[in-house]
Amino acid sequence: MSEHLCRPVFKVFNGIYWKHLLEKGMSSGTAGRIALPIAGAEDAGKKIVFDLIDQLGFDPVDGGTVEESWRQQPGQPVYGRDFDAEGAMKALAEATPERTPERTPEWSA
Repeated sequence: MSEHLCRPVFKVFNGIYWKHLLEKGMSSGTAGRIALPIAGAEDAGKKIVFDLIDQLGFDPVDGGTVEESWRQQPGQPVYGRDFDAEGAMKALAEATPERTPERTPEWSA
């Protein structure tokens, strides 16, 4: 994807309910602060995205590379859950690449 755009690509907002972005941001260090996994290249851009997520009121968690971003897809343990940083990292580690019914689009069946 980044080759086509000639820009780095980061995956971050796909697994959070949109209203939570508006209503559930908290100050850094607040207990129970929601964590958002960030998948993308390990470069200066990822640091910028981490800072942005923190400024929006969420804890940034390293979700690996874009190729590993399947860990953030529907049907995976972190998807749609309001975990704190520790819970999000644990859920990312528990993800499996098998396609569950939740992760299989209707058009591919």
